[in-house]
Amino acid sequence: MEYYTYILRSKTTGKYYCGQTNNMYDRILRHNSGRNKYTKHGVPWELISFYKFSTRAEAVSLESKIKKRGIERFLKDLES
Repeated sequence: MEYYTYILRSKTTGKYYCGQTNNMYDRILRHNSGRNKYTKHGVPWELISFYKFSTRAEAVSLESKIKKRGIERFLKDLES
């Protein structure tokens, strides 16, 4: 099974959200349907980037690192 860490950006608020999943398609649909309490106010969301892993532990680890660093800062560091 594959696991993903992903970064979304709200088209309405400009805010970012980071999460992890094993079903990217379903997860983004759930975010954009307003079924997630943390992202329901930012609908619609667009996928900015994602990272694929072979274990959930790896995906959770990267999610934690991104959130500790700050999503915008993490993205800027990638551009450098």
